[in-house]
Amino acid sequence: MAVTIAVLKETHANEARVAATPETVKKWTGAGLAVTIETGAGLGAAITDDAYTGAGATIAATGTEAAARGDIVLKVRNPSAAEIAALKPGATVIALLDAHREKETLQALATKGATAYAMEFVPRITRAQVMDALSSQANLAGYRAVIEAAAAYGKAFPMMMTAAGTVAPAKAFIMGVGVAGLQAIATARRLGAVVTATDVRPATKEQVESLGGKFLAVEDEEFKNAQTAGGYAKEMSAEYKAKQAALVSSHIAKQDIVITTALIPGRAAPILVTKEQVASMKPGSVLIDLAAPQGGNVEGCVADQIVDVNGVKIIGFSNIVTNIATDASALYAKNLQAFVGLLVNKEGALAPDMEDEILKGSLVTNGGAIVHPALNAQGQG
Repeated sequence: MAVTIAVLKETHANEARVAATPETVKKWTGAGLAVTIETGAGLGAAITDDAYTGAGATIAATGTEAAARGDIVLKVRNPSAAEIAALKPGATVIALLDAHREKETLQALATKGATAYAMEFVPRITRAQVMDALSSQANLAGYRAVIEAAAAYGKAFPMMMTAAGTVAPAKAFIMGVGVAGLQAIATARRLGAVVTATDVRPATKEQVESLGGKFLAVEDEEFKNAQTAGGYAKEMSAEYKAKQAALVSSHIAKQDIVITTALIPGRAAPILVTKEQVASMKPGSVLIDLAAPQGGNVEGCVADQIVDVNGVKIIGFSNIVTNIATDASALYAKNLQAFVGLLVNKEGALAPDMEDEILKGSLVTNGGAIVHPALNAQGQG
């Protein structure tokens, strides 16, 4: 019998993404796999059941029915208790499991005997780039953060010279120059803002400048020698950190838009903007905090709320990419398509190589136990 891939509708509130598109379904059915989609799973991403059936999928009436059919079960976020209960014995589950925090979900998957892979644990190696869901979603998060900032900001982003006067460009400051930060820089520049950015890694200065932004740092001799011969960042002195903190504080006070992007897996988000710095900003300024689900980079941030501090808006998004669900789903579905390719052989049979470094790196439950070293080192969380 052909391996069946089951795609479930997301059960988390405010989650519009879906784990497969007609394009990925067509690839699987063309390779001899069976695909079952829970009815309505794609509607949040503008994908109808008819589009899936047109690609060769069958439709299941409920999530538990779809889960019960799946040899491989795909989701965006972690499955519900009912979905886990409905799994086939030995089923494989692949999702962004939020494994550091979702201890009960992992334990339920282990108890069920499921083999579960966390897409957030896919190793960041060259061969796995096409499976890097964190990067594919962060890229869109950085773009959308600027769009949301523009919507919340009461003025225009670009300079406009009119007969009635000149509109000054917005000043945008991006804190954290990873995938999301780089896309935020590029998008804010395209909209006409004057963009600055900072990061704890001095080596990111070149990337910022290549996108038309200005890197904010105390550029003394210590800064210039802040990278080892191997390309790693050196720990900066207490004196340098104090000078950099003073520079950032004075800079934040002059900004219209601040976007923070710093997340550390399994840990609370670092505070990048203090209450005092928020208080120093002009009324009408906007802070977009992409680290809200892990406590936020901005003091006073509340996930999924807009906090008004004397006219300064702090906007905390716990899932900003749901606001761009069609593209987010398309990219995530491609990540999953590549990952499933490691589990299924050319004959269409389930035959994972458990010594493959990508599978080993992302495997979280197997054989009735939680097996990932990072989770067991933390007491399974």
